Amino acid sequence: MTASGPVDRPWRSAHEVEDLVARFEDASLSPGEWTHRAHLTVALWYVSHHAPGDAFDRMRSGILGLNAAHGVPTTPTRGYHETLTRFYMCVVTHHVHQQGITGDWAERANRLVDRLGARDLPLHHYSEARLRSPKARAEWMEPDLMPLPERTRGR
Repeated sequence: MTASGPVDRPWRSAHEVEDLVARFEDASLSPGEWTHRAHLTVALWYVSHHAPGDAFDRMRSGILGLNAAHGVPTTPTRGYHETLTRFYMCVVTHHVHQQGITGDWAERANRLVDRLGARDLPLHHYSEARLRSPKARAEWMEPDLMPLPERTRGR
């Protein structure tokens, strides 16, 4: 990850992952660096280092902080999305419980993205109408197509 622009390729080193998390936390990532891969990697970091509720709270706070730093407002159609954030924290938590913690941070993050990085993954659990709703953006909504694994439920 570099400060010069977007990087959406597999992580090459644990240092890249650690740098991503540090820059997420201080809201210095550029908008182009805040990719789907970066979202999943930060979620993995938090799930691996914190209790579920704390991991989620840190992720939410970090996304809101990064959005504020880049002037991205939260509206009914834009910005922070509560249901998607909670969904991904749940599936990342489930992944960690299933896979355990093996390999360095680059290997762990790359394995997670290989397994859960499909952009349409939420649509296996949610109808598009539900996910696009202002209510889903503002608050947690249960899946309407396929439930999440029980072990990931709650905060």
